Amino acid sequence: MMSRSFIVVIAAMALQACSGPSGDPCATFFTPYPDLYSTTERTSNNARFLDALAPYQAKDYAAAATTLEAYVRGSGANPMARLYLASALLATGKPYEAEMHLDALERSRLKEARDETEWYTLLCWVCSGQKERALPEAQRIGAEKLHTYNTQAADLAKALEQ
Repeated sequence: MMSRSFIVVIAAMALQACSGPSGDPCATFFTPYPDLYSTTERTSNNARFLDALAPYQAKDYAAAATTLEAYVRGSGANPMARLYLASALLATGKPYEAEMHLDALERSRLKEARDETEWYTLLCWVCSGQKERALPEAQRIGAEKLHTYNTQAADLAKALEQ
């Protein structure tokens, strides 16, 4: 039987994946996806989405994960909600859950979010300690001249190579 102190140490190490020291690539490279909807005019078509996004706009990522999770389960959800949900989950140290929502966004018909989906999936791998997956993806994105996150990915690849 494991001692409580051993379990506490293991839990602390797991939590440190996204909240580690400043040299931690997750802490260095992750920033929540920018709020592009705070100035959107409220309509009957987007009211549910804006309500679900309100905690995210307030930078309350734990509450945002809850409201956005409920929103994406409903019918007619804006596919971009999954990107905000994934970002909120990453911000609260849940990279595996975040990746699941990014996978769903990737399978959707929304191709405009390809760069964002790739970048935040890469961050999921970094924040969950999957360096062996993250390094080649960071190198690939860093080499794409037209990728939105190519500079950040190249810098991340250098950090992961150390």
